[in-house]
Amino acid sequence: MHVGILSHPESWYYQELYRAFTEAEHQVFLLDFHQLSAGIRQEEVSFNGGSDPDVNLLDLDAIIVRSMPVGSLEQVVWRMDLLSRLEQQGVRILNSPKGLECAIDKYLTTARLMSAGLPVPATKICESTGQAMVAFEQLGSDVVVKPMFGSEGRGILRLSDPDLAWRTFRTLEATASVLYLQKFIQHEGADIRGLVLNGRLIGGMKRLAGQNFRTNISGDGTPTFYELSTYEEQLCLQAAEVVGVDFAGVDLLYDIATGEPYVLEVNGVPGWRALEQVNQLNIANIFVEELSRMISH
Repeated sequence: MHVGILSHPESWYYQELYRAFTEAEHQVFLLDFHQLSAGIRQEEVSFNGGSDPDVNLLDLDAIIVRSMPVGSLEQVVWRMDLLSRLEQQGVRILNSPKGLECAIDKYLTTARLMSAGLPVPATKICESTGQAMVAFEQLGSDVVVKPMFGSEGRGILRLSDPDLAWRTFRTLEATASVLYLQKFIQHEGADIRGLVLNGRLIGGMKRLAGQNFRTNISGDGTPTFYELSTYEEQLCLQAAEVVGVDFAGVDLLYDIATGEPYVLEVNGVPGWRALEQVNQLNIANIFVEELSRMISH
């Protein structure tokens, strides 16, 4: 296979994938969103710069998206358009542009999960402080505020004080942010991550919260091995399918009051370093094997 990886060259995930693909005698090209270009008149898409300035993206069997640099609305739309065009031309994109668009957008993800009958926390989305304060009360005056686009727990706040909530909403409104509120789920101080690839569960872990309610390993969360139940596994597989991603990290959280799980998020560019360690797996090798099967079919 000829595989392109959109990533930073110093990323541990890129280095692991590069090792696994080259050991399996596949050719790898490091790609950079900022260096991509497309020619419409010639009906070709070309890549300039990076590991090989002459590679034509149409000659690749697959492109793996491992990064999405911050950019303007125009830049982000252009990147998704380019990936969609490549997909239409027969290049396998992992994850697909449509799946990535959904996974990146917390509102769209939550709405699709709810429509599919999957359990999600009560959620309110609006743009004004007044609407947010009404939602704050409706959600029990204990909410988690999240950025619409974000990962690794960055920018997530828990608010239970009305005055602090009002000031937070005013600040977000002033920065033209969408106000995304979810009812805080009283939990045991841990959530569950299931890693899904090509319609099967690769492994799972429980992430224990550190000094606050967030469990993200990139913060101060602690990973531990966890074997998902059949029901939890089905939730993860269904969530990935509904969002439209072949490779996903699905987060589940149990409400200690009801004992019921909620699907919190579906990460379309999931990390696996901690999960690999606690499961004693080599996920990059598994990834190469699964991608080979996906392309061969």
